[in-house]
Amino acid sequence: MTENKRNIPFTKVIEALLDQTRPFPAFHLHRFSDLPEKELEILKTEWSKIHPTRRLTLLEDLEELAEADTLLCFDDIAKYALEDEDPRVREVAIHLLWEVEDARLAPRFMKMLLQDADEKVRAAAAGALGLFVYLGELDQIPSTIHHQVEECLLDQFTSNEPKAIRRKALESLGYSGREEVIQLISSAFATNENDWMASALCAMGRSADIRWENAILNMLEHPLAHVQEEAVRAAGALELSSARQPLLKLLEEKDSLDSGVFGALIWSLSQIGGEHVREALEELAEDAEDDTEIDYIESALENLEFTDNFTLTDLFDFDIDSKSDLDAADHTSTEEDEDQ
Repeated sequence: MTENKRNIPFTKVIEALLDQTRPFPAFHLHRFSDLPEKELEILKTEWSKIHPTRRLTLLEDLEELAEADTLLCFDDIAKYALEDEDPRVREVAIHLLWEVEDARLAPRFMKMLLQDADEKVRAAAAGALGLFVYLGELDQIPSTIHHQVEECLLDQFTSNEPKAIRRKALESLGYSGREEVIQLISSAFATNENDWMASALCAMGRSADIRWENAILNMLEHPLAHVQEEAVRAAGALELSSARQPLLKLLEEKDSLDSGVFGALIWSLSQIGGEHVREALEELAEDAEDDTEIDYIESALENLEFTDNFTLTDLFDFDIDSKSDLDAADHTSTEEDEDQ
């Protein structure tokens, strides 16, 4: 984007949004990142005048842009859009805030989960609450909020709400260390219903609990792509070394794999690491022709570098004869946890 385009008055950006006769220029999208308060107020004033489909398309474009560039921040517009009259806009707004570690969002998401009229919005809210279960387990948000979120999700899971909402509640509860969650995951998996098994596998991967190893391994070649994808993701999330060979074998069948399974497979191998993984991913990178795929594989190779270097030998390869050594080791471990 040129300097002149960056300096276009924000009122002109709004005018372009309001103009239904022309596509909204993509180069304006960056202007919605880190909006100054004055420009945010202008947007709020004009928001209801923008056609609902235009508002939806804008947020979808911002979501795609945020995934491509993690330095961009569209939190302010997304938070405002949570109150939009169009449920499609509210749903995408939740997705835009999926990784925002702002504890003030938890009550808003709980309210949407309990009160929103649209099932998809409520399911999205249930999914977004998983971050706050995770942050609570790390003691990074107040314990009161953590427990409120857990109770809200547990109530939704055990209710007669639509399956989509209950599944997302279970997936979010996967991060929880509460004992009853183990039984909920086990029961969902035992239904043998494909959707429930997929959600149970997602929760298993988030649990940091090795007890699910065999269940995950048995699902790596499931015939339905969405179940297989969750199994592959779970194997990577739990860093199951026992899954390395089965996943490498799956990689040999890449031409017949679902695209979601293929992407999960690449990343999970980078999380597990070990023998032959680097060679396999480098070969993939050499054969890839699509730029997006090449970038993704290169990111996986960077993650693999971290995985292979972060071994137990490295973690405990220090002299613990003094308290200072222990303190240094604890500090290093904390920094690694925060990076992840």
